[in-house]
Formats: sequence, structure tokens, C-alpha cells
Amino acid sequence: MTETNRPAAAPADDEPDLLRDQFKQLLRYRRLLGAGVGIGLLGGVYLGISTADTYVATADVVLRAPTDDPFNPSLAPDKAINIGSERQVALSSSTAEQAAKKLGVADKDFAALRGGLQVTNPPQTMVLRFTYTSASPKEAAKRANAMTAAYLLKRQEALDATRDKMVKGYEDQRDPVAKQLDDTARQANNLPAGTARDSALSSKTDLQSKVNTLNGNIAKLAALDMTPGRVTSPATPPAAPDGPGIPMSLALGAAVGLALGLLAAWVRLVFDPAPRSEGDVARALRAPVLGSLPRDKTGGGPLLAAGEADPRLAEEYRSVAFRLAYDSRFADRRRLLVVAPRGSSETAAAVAVNLAASFAETGKDVLLIEADLRTPVLASQLPTDAGGRPRWSQPGAAAGSDADWPDGRQLVVDAGESGSFDLIPGERARNVPRALTSPRATRLISEADSPNSTVVVLAPPVLSYADALALVDRVDGVLVVCDPRAVHRSDLSRIRELIGGAGGTVLGAVLHTPLATEKRGGRGASKKAAAASGAGPAPAPQPLTRQPADPGEPIAGDGGDTVALRTVRTGRR
Repeated sequence: MTETNRPAAAPADDEPDLLRDQFKQLLRYRRLLGAGVGIGLLGGVYLGISTADTYVATADVVLRAPTDDPFNPSLAPDKAINIGSERQVALSSSTAEQAAKKLGVADKDFAALRGGLQVTNPPQTMVLRFTYTSASPKEAAKRANAMTAAYLLKRQEALDATRDKMVKGYEDQRDPVAKQLDDTARQANNLPAGTARDSALSSKTDLQSKVNTLNGNIAKLAALDMTPGRVTSPATPPAAPDGPGIPMSLALGAAVGLALGLLAAWVRLVFDPAPRSEGDVARALRAPVLGSLPRDKTGGGPLLAAGEADPRLAEEYRSVAFRLAYDSRFADRRRLLVVAPRGSSETAAAVAVNLAASFAETGKDVLLIEADLRTPVLASQLPTDAGGRPRWSQPGAAAGSDADWPDGRQLVVDAGESGSFDLIPGERARNVPRALTSPRATRLISEADSPNSTVVVLAPPVLSYADALALVDRVDGVLVVCDPRAVHRSDLSRIRELIGGAGGTVLGAVLHTPLATEKRGGRGASKKAAAASGAGPAPAPQPLTRQPADPGEPIAGDGGDTVALRTVRTGRR
């Protein structure tokens, strides 16, 4: 029976973790959140000030329908009264004119009088609620009661006019019939007994019945209770302003502003193409984030600097090297390609050199190959010597002066207490693709197959040039160094597809913050400033060597003491 060890499947994204990650990303947009809270506070201040002298008085009116028997349960008031129409009547200009006459309001203040009134109808009731807003509590109560009285008066007038019109209609029908009844009665009295008299008496009876019916209708209308309604709650002067007050207004404004800020931040997050977290980078590359470099507070400097300048940075590089060393894909071939997505490769160069120093600290034979043949700078920025140990291939020894890169030149980089590693410096080549794919370059990279050897290759940005893709099939393991705020998720996905299509594997990513030169206007701005000042290229730093002060003192790096890694810092390229 044969056991097959398969790698565990990648765990599915936990929804609570995703929500927490998204909430943390929202908190990155502090300006939007601050702007939302500021706008909300301004709105709260305006609300508090504008409502500080606003008073609201309320009066309630219960409407009644005309009836001759108010205790008759079969009469439904909501069937006889259209509450929506009554509300419009209460808000009409005729009602406001009636109230203006009673209050003695001038014509120029009529619009303000009408604008302060609001009439509402509580659900499932026959109540109209008159709410009046004014700058004075007494004036608010006075005008609310005046509007209520004006409405009831207008409704009473409307009901009386309707009843009078109906009574007049019945009387107009009754008078001709009553006159005809009188004529028929006189005619019947003058006729002798017989058929003609009987016919006249019959007509008299019919006409008398019609007159009685019309008189009954008139009497019924006259007996109706025409009360339009009653005031159940007259308006009284309010004791306090209607507004929530300054403290409550500020609290409400802050809450609403925070909600608006979160909404704006969420919209900004949705349409932001940049990965805002390590999880986004890992999902785009389908590879883990091996480390996140701390913010550089020293403003840059030489590539190889003292470890005491920022110990946190040194520990982060050690952590990345440790994770790579225990990655089975890297441990099989020990060939690492370090690239940046696009733009400047300063941080990628620092990561490549520091990882080389980290591997050298563990006792490995490390070869750093600068495959950036377009802007090679490592030889001028690292403390090096001629390198008298021919441990690596010498591919151009017989080529003479016409030899192209790599031409066999090899330097030894003194990493101080971390030891030393070898450097194959880059040189400007006439044909970069041919130089990178030459048999000499392939033979040089294959030196990692030797026991206890590691090769680190630094290439130009992968999306700017195809140089890195030409090396992928020789190196296999690729480390992407990027600033998550300066690269798009689509760029990271494209890098993964390009590297996978070329036969390589993305081992992981190292994240960093924006460079100091980028914060001050970018790489171009710093170059222009240097050109304007007439400054030439930075002189190559002198090799840093450490001589023991005492003959009995152990030399750093020989395994007899605990050594500290000297960090490689981002320099100006």
C-alpha cells in the first residue's frame, strides 16, 4: 500500500474574516470618514441653531357628519366624510383668509401665516391635527386656534349652504304642487256629486300626498344636527422649543455624517482597483504574503546600511528568508527571482540584497545576480571587492574584450556581521534578451544546484520589460515586491498569469510602503532636482570590513557567536 502525501486544500475564505477585513479597509479612508463626520456636525449645528427659536403648537379637531340621530350605530362617519378632502380644505387659502381676518394679519404676511400651518390626519381616525410653527410660543398657540376656528367656521358655512340649497329645492318642488292642490280642492267643492267630483277628490288626495312628502323632507333637513366638529385639544403655548437642542443635534449630525462617510468609503472601496489589504494581494497572486516591510523613517540611504538603524526591518527580512527556506518549492532548487510589478525597482533591489545577506547569515554560499541590464546600480552602491574566490562559473574568461554580460566579473559583498556573498553585477548590454537567455547566464544560474548554494536574481519590473519572463523558466520561484497602494489587482493577476505561462511559480509577495522619493513627487522629481543642482552620481561606498580588536575575539560569521543581520535599505537609484 502506497501513501501519497497531498498538500492540503486552501481553506475557504471565512465570511466573518472577510467582513472584518473589509471594515478595516473602510477605516483606511480616514479623509472620507472625517469629511462625512464634519459635514454631519455642520448640519447638526445648523439644525440646532435654526430650531432653537422654533415653537410648535397643536390643536386637534374631531369631524362629525350631519345626522338626525347621532346615536344611530348604522351611520359610519368615514363613509360620509372624505378626510383627505377635508385636510385640503383646512390648508386652503379661504381658511387662511378667514383666520387672517380674525388675527388682523396684513396682506404681506399672509403667505407666512399660511406657510406655518401643517394639517395631518392620524391613521384610522376622523381627527385633523392642526400644527402651527412660529418663533413665539404664544403666537404659535394663537394662530393654531385661529386656524382651527376658521376651518370649523368654513365647514359650518359649507354645511349650512348645502342644507339651504336642498331646502330651497324641495320648496321649489312643493309650491307648484301646493298651488295645484288648492285649485283642485276649490274645483271639487264646486262640482255636484258624481263621477267628476270623485275624480277631482282623487286628484286632490294624490297632490296632498306629494305635498306632505316634500314637507317631510324639508322638516327632516331642518332637524339635522349640522355641527361640523368639535375641538378636543385646543392649542396651548409650548414650554420649550421644538428643536432637539444643540447637544442632540450634534449627536444626530455626527451619526448621520459617519453613516455618509462609511457609505462614501464603501463606494470608494468598491471602485478602487488597488489591493487595500494583504488578503487582496494573496488572492490576486494566489500566493501568500511573506512579509510587510515597516515604514522607513530614515528617508532612504545606501543599500547596505548598519542593522542598528532599524532593527524591525532586519527582523522582517529574516522572517521572509525563513519562510522561503521552509518552502518546499524553493528548497528544491534554491533559485529565487525578485521583481517589482512596474515603475521603480528600488525596493526590489533592497529585498534581493537583504535576502542574499540573510541566506549568507545561515551559512549558505549565496550568489546575487543583477539581471537588470538597463539600470545596473548594485556595484556602485554596495561595499564590494574584486572577489578572489572562483567558486562560481567564469563564463566569459576566454571571450576577451568582446565578451557580453555575464563577462566573468565577480564581486564579493561584505555584509558585515552577516558574512559575505558574491555579486555578479549587471552591465548595460547591446542586446538584453540575448544576454539574459545566453548559455553563460543559464550556466551561472544553475550554480544553485550545487550543495549548500543559493542564487538570488534581481530583474527589472515584470510589467515594464520582458526580461524577468526570460528568466522564469531557469529560476522557477518568483518573489513579487510591491506597494499595495500603487499597484492594481489586475496587475497582480496579470503577473501571476505571465509567470505561470512562462513555466514559473509565484512563491509569495513582500509588501512595502511608498518610497520617500515617491512621496515627494516621484522618482522623476528627485532626478530633476539632482540635475538642477548639478549633483553627479553618488560615489560608491567603501567596503565595510570588521577587524577583531583582540586576537582572541571570534570573528563574526564563523559560527562561534550570535550575529546580527545588517539590513539593506532602499537607496536612490
